[in-house]
Amino acid sequence: QGPKAENAIASSRGDGTWVVLQNCHLAASWMAKLEQICETFTLETCEPMYRLWLTSYPSDHFPVTVLQNAVKMTNEPPAGLRTNLLRLYNSEPIVDKSFLSACTHFAWLRLLYGLCFFHAQVQERLKFGALGFNVP
Repeated sequence: QGPKAENAIASSRGDGTWVVLQNCHLAASWMAKLEQICETFTLETCEPMYRLWLTSYPSDHFPVTVLQNAVKMTNEPPAGLRTNLLRLYNSEPIVDKSFLSACTHFAWLRLLYGLCFFHAQVQERLKFGALGFNVP
């Protein structure tokens, strides 16, 4: 995957397009090369509309210089079961009325609620780590 990522970065730098490299924490051996590539970024070598997006879990292998020169964003689930359910109900596609009325089966809304409730419950239990659902 390293050479493909390098080619995508090189072509996007000249075109001014965006590149997304996902799960960078899994490519620990390639992080040094990524650091070298990012050190060559200047206003002269990159188009103004060029963007490099990197997604990763917290990792010791991620280059510190890349983190220091980057804009960092985090996405964390809201705290609490109620707020998590509200976030789900106010997000796409559930907030769209045509999505809710697409199926006329009587169990559709109940199934949707059950799935949202299960997702919110799992998100809430993630903060307990290895304990999960094993400890009452």
